[in-house]
Amino acid sequence: QAPAAAPAQTSSWERYNKLTMEPSKEYLFTHKGFYFAANITTPEYLDSLETFEIRDSDVFIATYPKSGTVWTQNILSLIFHEGHRNGTENIDLMDRIPWLEYNTKHMDYSAFPSPRLFATHLPLICLRLVFFFFLQVIYVTRNPKDVLVSYFHFSKIMVTLEKVSDFNIFMERFLAGKGKVSFLSWLDHVTGWHSHAEDFNILFLTYEEMKKDLRSAVLKICNFVGKTLSEKEVESVVRQATFENMRKDPRANYENLSEFLREKKPGYFLRKGTTGDWKNMMTVAQSERVDEVLKEKMKNLPIKFIWDINEISSSVSPNQSPVAKH
Repeated sequence: QAPAAAPAQTSSWERYNKLTMEPSKEYLFTHKGFYFAANITTPEYLDSLETFEIRDSDVFIATYPKSGTVWTQNILSLIFHEGHRNGTENIDLMDRIPWLEYNTKHMDYSAFPSPRLFATHLPLICLRLVFFFFLQVIYVTRNPKDVLVSYFHFSKIMVTLEKVSDFNIFMERFLAGKGKVSFLSWLDHVTGWHSHAEDFNILFLTYEEMKKDLRSAVLKICNFVGKTLSEKEVESVVRQATFENMRKDPRANYENLSEFLREKKPGYFLRKGTTGDWKNMMTVAQSERVDEVLKEKMKNLPIKFIWDINEISSSVSPNQSPVAKH
């Protein structure tokens, strides 16, 4: 009788690969099947959002991380707050448009005057769907390769994120089934929100379109939230919302984040703000790996992804422009 086969041996590389694919529990915890930053929220606080009192005037910015959230926060703040536009109020952006899931300053959101403005990275599946029957949601999507590269660099300056030195490991975590970075995979996040395009009041924007024609994006947002600005006010929003000006404004660029969130060393929270930067970092093999995992599934999404800003040809329809003539 032939001897029983020896049990399969796990190679040291396989053990190393499995180990490195698992995010550190020091930085992330799992809650209801999703990853969250361990140092800036808790399971108890996330559960409390189940009873969060919403108002029909609330406006939410929803994004996957590194998709233009801070940029859109700045635009929305400039649209709603005259004191921000004219520089008479020195209020940090995170105080004007706080994070729903990361209330690091323990603010009483119920005391905020209407309309309240919030930002969130939460997947739609994490939120009560009834939320969005009453809300205005601006959802911004960005080319996943640029998101991946930006996220990798971002993790190096944030105290709350694990620093993964090997880009290949970070990429595989990013591409993993449910995602092994904060929240869930990029594809599931984007698909979850777009699958409810007809159900809720959602304005879908792309980072690349905003980069190509910022004024058009500002007007779309004004129209969506019902804000009518003068020509001068629109130009003020557009001017102050350029990446170059945001980068110089500590109110708008998160440079004032406390040291328990962000390392106080040279390095901008807003890094480049470009489209197609993935080409400067990713090898051909890495680019093909992302394509292998994402591109076929992305065909089912109702949006065309822009891989280079030169692919965009945009025009502004006059009837979309809520500009007051004086």
